[in-house]
Amino acid sequence: MNWRIPLFCLLGGLCFSVTGLGSGHVWWSFLAGILLTASLVPLVRFTRLRLTPRIAILALVLIVIGIVCTVSEAIVFYPETKPAMLKALIGGSVVYLVISCVLAVLAGVLKLYSDADHVPESRPIGIAFLMVPLGALSYVVYYMIFGALAFQLYTKQFYPHAAEQVGALGQWFWVYQFGRGLLMTLAILPAIYSLRLPRWKAAIAIGIVTWIAGGGASLLVPNDLMAAQQRYAHIVEIFTQNFSLGVTATLLLRRKAALIPAPVHVTTAA
Repeated sequence: MNWRIPLFCLLGGLCFSVTGLGSGHVWWSFLAGILLTASLVPLVRFTRLRLTPRIAILALVLIVIGIVCTVSEAIVFYPETKPAMLKALIGGSVVYLVISCVLAVLAGVLKLYSDADHVPESRPIGIAFLMVPLGALSYVVYYMIFGALAFQLYTKQFYPHAAEQVGALGQWFWVYQFGRGLLMTLAILPAIYSLRLPRWKAAIAIGIVTWIAGGGASLLVPNDLMAAQQRYAHIVEIFTQNFSLGVTATLLLRRKAALIPAPVHVTTAA
């Protein structure tokens, strides 16, 4: 196992490197792919699923969080790029679906699955219907707090018209952010319910993959829209929002482990 996980990450990085062929940033895409694949390791190592649901879990994270939610955010602040972004949305979703299939098969070939017998103590479906919107609402709160801090402290210089763009949307901007939070929460829901890890370990694992898939990896790759310092600032900002969402959603949807009282040994006097 000591060599199988690094090999899985390297081969996963090669898969993601194809996304950099058109831009000429193959090596950056390779490094970002290694990081993204590493964040997916808990999702293939600590779940006991057949191939199809395994593919579905990976595809939901990569496509919904990695493509749909990031591209839709870019369209808000770069509306002139909408045609190109929509094209990237379709093409990227197809590529990520193929990569999800490859990674799921590769995890089986390398036998990455752990024998961990921790059974996830998830919320009943009825309660989950209430917790999912709460997770989405938490994202809005994190976006308001950390997004505002990042904007005022650093990224404001890169978005001179951001206030006018958000103001033009009015309250619909926050409805839109709630929708993004809802999509991301639903995307990680199967992983939360399947991950055979204790509650807090699962929360950290889900938080990391939500951050890395949601821009933590892709923003390492140079692009024509952002300067390097701008990309790195957004990596930190996305951590505060997406990692927090992943942790919060997991804690909302996973129950605390039931406490089993220690056995009482009764001794009798001779």
